[in-house]
Amino acid sequence: MSDPAWVPQSCTLPTAERPLRVAEWDALFAERAGSLSRPGPLRLRLELAAGAGVEERVRDLVARESGCCSFFSFTVTPGTELIGLEIGVDQEHAAILEALAARTTRGGLR
Repeated sequence: MSDPAWVPQSCTLPTAERPLRVAEWDALFAERAGSLSRPGPLRLRLELAAGAGVEERVRDLVARESGCCSFFSFTVTPGTELIGLEIGVDQEHAAILEALAARTTRGGLR
């Protein structure tokens, strides 16, 4: 996911900041590994272990990602033990979702 070749033209995050954002996602997946499911070909559902400040961290990351990559849709579902994060894209960006799903499994989600 850090390879700039997969990043669509519609992403407005400056190129120099992209590795830092990828590292934030990777850290979240590694530290809060839970489960991964695919409710549809254009949807990814993650369950992340809850904890102090985790929901706020997820919401902050989602807000920043939405700001530069408007093709993503995010839904955060709070919980006491698990935080749900659903990520969606349109058909044009299906490959981006696939790259993100592959990244989550490397980070420990299953």
